Amino acid sequence: MKTRYFVAAVAGALLTLSSCVKDLDTTPLNPWDVTSESAYGADEAGYIQGLAKIYNTMSTHELTDISGVDGGATSITRAFWACQEITTDACLCAWGNDGWVRAMNYNTWTDAENEAVFGVFFRSLQAIAYVNEFIRQTENDKLDLRGVSSEVKAKIQEYRAEARLIRAWYYWMAMDVFGAVPFATENTAFGAKAPEQKPREYIYEYIVDELEDLASDSSALPAARSNYPRVDKGSALGLLARIYLNAEVYSGTAQWELAKSTCERIFNLGYGLSSNYAALFRGDNGENPEALKEFLMAVPFDSHKQQSYGGTTFLVLASQNEANDLPDYPLGGNGAWGGIRTTYDYALKYFNVSNPNYETGEYTCADKRGIFHIKDRFEKATSHEEVINFLYGWSCWKWNNVPHDMTPEEFLETAKNETFVDIDYPLVRLGEIYLIYAEACVRLGQGGVAQSKMDELAVRTGVAAISLPTSWDDTARDLFVAERARELMWEAHRRTDLIRYDLFSSADYLWPFKGGETPAGQAFPKYKELFAIPASQIAANPDLKNPEGY
Repeated sequence: MKTRYFVAAVAGALLTLSSCVKDLDTTPLNPWDVTSESAYGADEAGYIQGLAKIYNTMSTHELTDISGVDGGATSITRAFWACQEITTDACLCAWGNDGWVRAMNYNTWTDAENEAVFGVFFRSLQAIAYVNEFIRQTENDKLDLRGVSSEVKAKIQEYRAEARLIRAWYYWMAMDVFGAVPFATENTAFGAKAPEQKPREYIYEYIVDELEDLASDSSALPAARSNYPRVDKGSALGLLARIYLNAEVYSGTAQWELAKSTCERIFNLGYGLSSNYAALFRGDNGENPEALKEFLMAVPFDSHKQQSYGGTTFLVLASQNEANDLPDYPLGGNGAWGGIRTTYDYALKYFNVSNPNYETGEYTCADKRGIFHIKDRFEKATSHEEVINFLYGWSCWKWNNVPHDMTPEEFLETAKNETFVDIDYPLVRLGEIYLIYAEACVRLGQGGVAQSKMDELAVRTGVAAISLPTSWDDTARDLFVAERARELMWEAHRRTDLIRYDLFSSADYLWPFKGGETPAGQAFPKYKELFAIPASQIAANPDLKNPEGY
């Protein structure tokens, strides 16, 4: 029996078992692992370590509690990104002879084990288990027994609020990908019984209630823009706005007014658009004030302190090719994986590119968000053999490890050409909030109310602002399909967006290789708008049920 399946067989029980709080990135309290009951004392240090372990789940590629899988491919940001982008018109992956990648490229996945899907499921539930145990161990009665001072108690209340928000983020991802998922909180009783699987509508209501509470004035969560790269009230509202935007998909009831009003709450918190779009995705975005003012929530990465083969290292290195893009290392990072790229069709349709010269790498694109690399590429794939050839397609190079104020040549001279990159991964940023606001307003018949936000977005694009319609119809839908494709390209939104517009699985919108290994594209079954729970988890817990259709 493979180790992977042995460990996976007890994954469901993680939500009810005590977890170790040895931080994965900092010095442990002792030179040996400790239990959660013994790790915490009267000092703040143990509680900081417990919170650090929770944050580390958002970036790590470590395989704590599981083995037999690729750590980078199953890291949460990369696994979720694969589900969101490789399954859509925005991306093809050249690693298509790997079973899970081939299924994603062509929308042909089944209930068989899929590494990216497994990563989202396992790491989400694992992180939720860590949060639940952290909150159990920081209840007031336990703090009193340990002699924790009132000053430290106040700090721990903030840490508990941060942990709850991260738990809500994990539940949102699990709900988005799988629909109904196992559910447990700190109040779930210990025992051998695995957590009960709750319907998507239940998970949605739970997340909304948590985020509304955390965003309230009385919450212990730190004030907006006060806690980067950790979460704060702005993070809670940003995630809440996204969830309200998709409320009809998640719960069956649209919440356009709540999406609009939540965005308006965010507008009063002091965030601002970066004047430079490219700076949002450069190697110093976590230190650059111009980029930082736009971030509501992010995952930090650092070439020395927060390393991962998932996250932004994946986005940079997998979009370069060893033979054609090196030794120039134009994006920074030591190496090239030759994996992910978009299609010429996508670049043409949404960025209006023209005059591509595949010898020089030059092309014409007025929109400053159209950051591609095409030198020595072929325009489009027409067969599976070409899909798995990285050179067929256009590389998206918006993720760039070179600091915003340096040239690639200057960057290389600083010896910062590391294996890992320094780009923080924005989970929620103000540009997305503007688009949520605009869509909610148009859905409500109030397009004019949001026009100024679209005008602001247009200032940094180099192209004219989109004029918002006064009501929702197919034309309005197509407008947002296109603008979100441009503004949020490769930021893990595309699958969720296309589902909201009823375009992901249907024949109303086709892209190359959609639904099969034919270039024309075709519809695929609607039930695939959700993924199957990994087969190993179903085998371990027969009470789990897949979405209808699997």
